Amino acid sequence: MLKKDLRKKYKELRQGLTPEVIEDKSLAIANRLLLLDIWDKTYYHLFLTIEEHKEIDTEFILQILAGKDKEIVVSKCDFLTVEMTHYLLTDNTKIKKNQYGIPEPVDGIEVPVSKIDVIFVPLLAYDLDGNRVGYGKGFYDKFLSKCKPEALKIGLSFFEPEDKIISSPNDVRLDYCVTPSATIRFQEKSF
Repeated sequence: MLKKDLRKKYKELRQGLTPEVIEDKSLAIANRLLLLDIWDKTYYHLFLTIEEHKEIDTEFILQILAGKDKEIVVSKCDFLTVEMTHYLLTDNTKIKKNQYGIPEPVDGIEVPVSKIDVIFVPLLAYDLDGNRVGYGKGFYDKFLSKCKPEALKIGLSFFEPEDKIISSPNDVRLDYCVTPSATIRFQEKSF
């Protein structure tokens, strides 16, 4: 299936989810994350939920990270350069929705990409090889390509994987994807 068709399919599937289902599935995903061997790291990048798009509610993950006293990093998007600037989330961080409805920090303490250990990645769809489909702007692929090689990329999804997504050369594969009912670890392919 083409990426544009997958975007349409999964946006429609999300629209069918009630707030109660989103909350239940988001909590199940957060609980599954607790079982992963990822909690010895320091800097965790988390996307803030776009409620209008019926994304996973990351508030549960935020609470886990705060409870484990981790450094939480959130991003601000520049739609001209398709770059993300990363900020430490503190009690003083002001969050404001941008013109696209994305909650972002207004400003704050900037965190270099090289410090980020774990990235929770938003997505619309993913496949059995760890390829993902996002909203199509390329922000995350650009960001993930700059992360250190050992940084863990963990997709979060309400849904099961597609068999195969045709990937582009700039696409960055996930290490894991966590759903309400499964944790999938993607193996590196050797050629």
